[in-house]
Amino acid sequence: MFGRVYYLRRLHFLNCSIILGIKRKRKMRMRNKYKKPTTFPCNAGSKCSVSIILWILAGFLLLLHFFSLVSHKDGTSGEIELHISHNPSFRELVEVEEENIQIPPPRGKRSPRAAKRRPKRTTTLIDEFLDENSQLRHVFFPDMKTAIDPMKDNGNDSFYYYPGRIWLDTEGAPIQAHGGGILYDERSRTYFWYGEYKDGPTYHAHKKAAARVDIIGVGCYSSKDMWTWKNEGIVLAAEETNETHDLYKLNVLERPKVIYNDRTGKYVMWMHIDDCNYTKAAVGVAISDYPTGPFDYLYSKRPHGFDSRDMTIFKDDDGVAYLVYSSEDNSELHIGPLTSDYLDVSNVVRRILVGQHREAPALFKHLGTYYMVTSGCTGWAPNEALVHAAESIMGPWEDMGNPCIGGNKVFRLTTFFAQSTYVIPLAGLPGLYIFMADRWNPADLRESRYIWLPLIVRGPADRPLEYNFGFPLWSRVSIYWHKKWRLPSRWSG
Repeated sequence: MFGRVYYLRRLHFLNCSIILGIKRKRKMRMRNKYKKPTTFPCNAGSKCSVSIILWILAGFLLLLHFFSLVSHKDGTSGEIELHISHNPSFRELVEVEEENIQIPPPRGKRSPRAAKRRPKRTTTLIDEFLDENSQLRHVFFPDMKTAIDPMKDNGNDSFYYYPGRIWLDTEGAPIQAHGGGILYDERSRTYFWYGEYKDGPTYHAHKKAAARVDIIGVGCYSSKDMWTWKNEGIVLAAEETNETHDLYKLNVLERPKVIYNDRTGKYVMWMHIDDCNYTKAAVGVAISDYPTGPFDYLYSKRPHGFDSRDMTIFKDDDGVAYLVYSSEDNSELHIGPLTSDYLDVSNVVRRILVGQHREAPALFKHLGTYYMVTSGCTGWAPNEALVHAAESIMGPWEDMGNPCIGGNKVFRLTTFFAQSTYVIPLAGLPGLYIFMADRWNPADLRESRYIWLPLIVRGPADRPLEYNFGFPLWSRVSIYWHKKWRLPSRWSG
């Protein structure tokens, strides 16, 4: 509203300036009527006057166009702001919740001689998070005593999300769906959560290798309310004996995502396929007639001839699906449309975020604008999230900064000690999404936790973007930290 009033005042001022300018020109003509002609290179009473008026009109039209664009953006964001401000549940979600975690004193004392030889570096909260023997381990990875069990009578705590706590399925077992994504199946009106099933021992293939769990398969869970999840079993299983198969248990299967093809009636799964040394760097494709599988594995390939590691797929409103993947040793992202059956990539690809070293892409679309959350490349260690925006999914993509709000500075700089994996749109709640992330536990990957938090798109951009006149005026994306939270009561799934 402020922007609209401001530009109306500017238009009024411009109109007054034009009228005063014309009156002054008439007076000047009367005064100059009896003066000698000047040596000015054009006739002041004809060509220059016409040129000035044309430039004024052009400026007026440009200002009017700018005003209409801003009015449209202000009106759209204003509706979202009004919707959020008048809904008590929304107001709770945007409240900033802080964390005050005290780092415990070091265990034992060091001798004065040892301190002189090598002064001890100050322990940080990130050090405590990565230390499997830290006294703060229970803060980042609470045990079964605080597990979320939707099958129990939780009273007023029903339907609350507790980021970082163990989340149980309807059978009372911890959910195993890491690096996953959500598919809403319109035919059954059911949500399906697919992810890496990591219920096995964590080990290192060799001394310098990353922590890993043998491939077990892709787990699938179903829900009507996104809080109570039924285990549908392993929908794509590992290969136990065939060492040449992509899904051989000693290889790598990560970040499975499933979309439905309206034309073929098939459910298509894409995933990151690799060997234990991460040198294969490919994508794998599987297909099923049902969301609960079983999925038939088809093949793997390097998309567009490039290496591919962290990846996701995104289905647009027009039914066109896109593959997004980290490439060129994770230095950039590539994006391109899939074929109409979703079983392969087309020959079109764009390089985006070149040289920025981003991974773990999670895309969503809001009011015609595409947004993407990514993380930095620091292995299992947490790092700062960034949001990127684009008018076209093929780019160019612009950086919008860190979306994390609340917790404390370290929480914000580590994406709440987690890494992005997916963003869930919520029908009927414009501007509100669920941000899905994994809090990895490299000491015991099966004990990795899920961080689900409210993601809200609202208001103007935090800072001008690299466009002339500040275009486009994208809305700000914010992810709010909460120890516990729930969706507004009006949302019915």
